[in-house]
Amino acid sequence: MTTQFVSSTALIRALGLIACICGIIIVGVYEGTLDAVNANKKIALDRQIFKVLPGAKSVQAYDALPGGISPAGDHESPSGAIRFYAAYDATGKLMGIAAEGSSAGYADQVRVLYAYDPDKQVITGLGVITMRETPGIGDKILVDHDFIHNFVALDVALTSDMKTLANAVKTVKHGTKANPWEVDAISGATVTSKAVGRGINQSAAILLPRLVPHISQLRSKS
Repeated sequence: MTTQFVSSTALIRALGLIACICGIIIVGVYEGTLDAVNANKKIALDRQIFKVLPGAKSVQAYDALPGGISPAGDHESPSGAIRFYAAYDATGKLMGIAAEGSSAGYADQVRVLYAYDPDKQVITGLGVITMRETPGIGDKILVDHDFIHNFVALDVALTSDMKTLANAVKTVKHGTKANPWEVDAISGATVTSKAVGRGINQSAAILLPRLVPHISQLRSKS
């Protein structure tokens, strides 16, 4: 009995030691690769910004809070803030705004980046940051010409008091789009199409009432 008790205790200790070592290794790997992962994420994001705002030469990050907007720098967004990106041409003139929208798709969150024209109050471009939708179905949002055309001039105008969207962005059944704030879904990929429209609507509904009243601050590069 004594021998068995000692053996069981030793086994538990050995397993505990192994678990500790594995934990230290995992944490070490995570810490060691974190900078590289974040750098790769930034590169991917920058590519999407320049894709949805072609011709842009420089980008500055800002945070939109209920009280206004402020340069973001390299730090994380404060609680409740919406991160967005002001893009400028070679002369330092504002070309447009890029911001992220995210909503649940068929398999996971669908994270998109959309371009916003503050003069026309429309969305003018769409890019995908990350998604895990079914290959050949959900990923049609990247290549379907008619779907992409939804975002050439998608209406996201605000009400006269600038407190909310005049019309919510809504994804409708393929072939039934009748208004400039509607997104014509892809037949066979309705769930992903709705995720894109829902993500943009949720983001724009919070961001634009904070951004538009202060857009003069962004007209020229600081």
